[in-house]
Amino acid sequence: MLAIGDVQGCLASLRELLASAPADDRLLFVGDLVNRGPQSLEALRFVRGLGDRATALLGNHDLHLLAVDAGIRPQHGDDTLQAILDAPDRDELIDWLRRRPLAHFEAGALFVHAGVLPQWTVEKTLSLAREVTAQLRADDYRAFLATMYGNTPARWDDELEGADRLRCVINALTRLRFVAADGTMDFRVKEGAAAAPPGYVPWFEHPQRATRGTPVVFGHWSTLGLLLREDAICLDTGCVWGGRLTAMNWPERRIVQVDCPQAKDPRSVLLEKAR
Repeated sequence: MLAIGDVQGCLASLRELLASAPADDRLLFVGDLVNRGPQSLEALRFVRGLGDRATALLGNHDLHLLAVDAGIRPQHGDDTLQAILDAPDRDELIDWLRRRPLAHFEAGALFVHAGVLPQWTVEKTLSLAREVTAQLRADDYRAFLATMYGNTPARWDDELEGADRLRCVINALTRLRFVAADGTMDFRVKEGAAAAPPGYVPWFEHPQRATRGTPVVFGHWSTLGLLLREDAICLDTGCVWGGRLTAMNWPERRIVQVDCPQAKDPRSVLLEKAR
């Protein structure tokens, strides 16, 4: 199986990477198929067209597309989603996307987009991810999307219910970078591991992490870059920023990379957020 980092609409880079992979390799995308890159529509169509060959996890940009499509959120200035919204097969693409999982376990590894809270075992992570998936697959999923955004609760509690519970799960699986000793999540800092706020550590370095005996493969954190620890593997190497698109053959852990043209200037994102 080939696990692939954040594509973010960079279909040309994905095609180049796959050109060197056996045609029968199963593919697993760790989230963020779309947005900021130049071919979000084409990338979405391509991965959907792979059928059973591919498993695609939902990332924060994929969820953003679902929310924009549902009229829950406006587009950002640096989004590249309009072609999807204007596409004749928009409904089919959105329906396919909202049915993707948020976590996957295979061959001894747990795959997520961003991270796992220290309190969660592998089994707990998969179970909580399925709770979210059930809501996204329901006929009234738009009502759920309307409750999805927000930074609270920032700490997991088994007693959480309803929208608070599911929001906490989504934030951990699709946005997590740093956690405090008690598992509180930080969503402000997006730099690399050395930029951890006081009292916080990268989620995979929490000493009581319940998944520490299981390799967790993730993306999302381009400023962290390629991380190849025994128990944590980051595959987001900033393709959309002019870095590389990275894939890993699992369980052999063989890395495959292609260089990527810069599709988005990081400064444009900072300017957009400052407005």
